[in-house]
Amino acid sequence: MALYCIGDVQGCNDALGRLLAELDFSPSRDTLYLLGDLVNRGPDNVGVLRRLMALSAAAQCLLGNHDLHLLAVAHGVRPQQPRDTLDDVLQAPDRVALLDWLRQQRLAMQPTGAGVLMVHAGLLPGWSATQALALAAEVETELQGPQLVAFLRTMYGNSPAQWRDDLQGTERLRVIVNALTRLRFCSPDGTMDFKVKEGANAQAGSQPPGLLPWFDVPGRASAGTTVAFGHWSTLGWLGRHDVLCLDSGCVWGGCLTAVELPAQPARQAAGEPWCRLTVKCATAAAP
Repeated sequence: MALYCIGDVQGCNDALGRLLAELDFSPSRDTLYLLGDLVNRGPDNVGVLRRLMALSAAAQCLLGNHDLHLLAVAHGVRPQQPRDTLDDVLQAPDRVALLDWLRQQRLAMQPTGAGVLMVHAGLLPGWSATQALALAAEVETELQGPQLVAFLRTMYGNSPAQWRDDLQGTERLRVIVNALTRLRFCSPDGTMDFKVKEGANAQAGSQPPGLLPWFDVPGRASAGTTVAFGHWSTLGWLGRHDVLCLDSGCVWGGCLTAVELPAQPARQAAGEPWCRLTVKCATAAAP
C-alpha cells in the first residue's frame, strides 16, 4: 500500500491521469491526498472532479481558494473572473452532485500513518497541528451545513489579518479560511499579507521587508510536524524535512508533482530525501 501526496491540479485532468499512470496507482491498494485547488484555470475541471469522486475513499482531497471560489460562483455569491474556466462544471448535467461532493472535502488533514499535516496554503505561527485541525473543522461544519450560502457571503475579506483566540463568528471563520487557503507571507507576529503573490522566492530570501514565508517564522508552534502544502507556484517545489511544497505550477506550464509518503515517518525526519515524481502538463493555461 502506497500513500501519495499531489499538488495543485487546477483542472489539468490529462496531467493527473498521466501522473497516476506513472505511479501505477491502484485505488484498491493505494491512497491519494490532494492538496487543494482541484479546479480552475485548467481545461478539464469537470473531468478532475469526476475522476476523484469515482475514486471514493482512495482520494482524500483538501479545498483550496479556487475550490471555494467555485462554490461561491455556483451559489451566486461571487461573479466569475476573466481567467476562470469553471463553465464546464457549472453547466454539467451532474453539477449538483459535483458541487455537493466538493463541499464535503476538508481544509486540513493529518492521515494516520502518513506523518504529515496537509493544508492548501499555510498555518499561522501560533497554531499547532492539533489546533489547525480543530479550526479547520469549524469551517468544514459551515461548508457542509444548511447555512452554506450565508457562510460563503461572509467568507471574503482580508481582515482581521491576525489570529486571536477570542475571535468569534464571521471574523473567526474568515481568518481560518484565509490562513489555510491563501497564506504565503506573514510578519513574525502572525499578521498575514495578501499583496505579495507573484515573483516571491522564499528559498532565495528575497521576501519583502518585515515579512517571512509562514513556514520560516521563528518559533512557529507547528515546527515539530512536517507540513505539506500547495498554493505557491512561484515558490515551486520545496522538499525540506519540515515543510513540503507541491505546487510546481502545472497549470502555468510547469509540472504536476507527487511524493510518496514514507512508510516510516521517522526516516523522513532524519533527513532522507522525498521520493518525488512529476509529469509535464501538456495543456497549460496562459499566465
